[in-house]
Amino acid sequence: MTRKERFAAIIGWFETNQPVASSELHFQDPFQLLVAVILSAQCTDKRVNMVTPALFQRFPTPEDLASATFDEVYPFVKSISYPNAKARHLIAMARMLVSDYGSVVPSDIDALMRMPGVGRKTANVIASIVYDQPVIAVDTHVFRVAHRLGLSDGSTPRAVQLDLERHIAPSLRPVAHHWLILHGRYVCTARNPKCTDCPLTAWCKEYKPV
Repeated sequence: MTRKERFAAIIGWFETNQPVASSELHFQDPFQLLVAVILSAQCTDKRVNMVTPALFQRFPTPEDLASATFDEVYPFVKSISYPNAKARHLIAMARMLVSDYGSVVPSDIDALMRMPGVGRKTANVIASIVYDQPVIAVDTHVFRVAHRLGLSDGSTPRAVQLDLERHIAPSLRPVAHHWLILHGRYVCTARNPKCTDCPLTAWCKEYKPV
């Protein structure tokens, strides 16, 4: 099976069986999504969704967050992984958002990556979800699933991203990002993957029938 055929089969299965997929982070505007994605680095969406309602109520706008101090923000994110760094990143991000971008979350990947706490994965998530850009964000779930299913053998998230974007149609990339994330989160888990429940074992390079 060629890689092109592998992509066609796997993406075809998702299109037929899971046509709708979206982020599990809770947000109401691009600013809230940016905050939530920054907090989600090496942390579960479930945990992020537990803390953001109070955080957004206290700091509803970029201006509110930009004017906050570390001691004001930290209590809201202390249960998140790396709370010290993330509290500082959120404040610095908001200040740049206000001063450099007029409080509007930019659509440009490079502009997004200029902001503290925003790497390529976060920038791609924002560009994909908010601005419907044809990019695929590669987190640990996407990286793992892409390798197990033989969609990429790239050694870096960027290499995997390019492999996925090379073979997935631009119109499908936003939803494909979520297909792979959710499959990695709930089926193709890092430890003890649920192979007996997986509909994609026919294409999995690591599946070993009992």
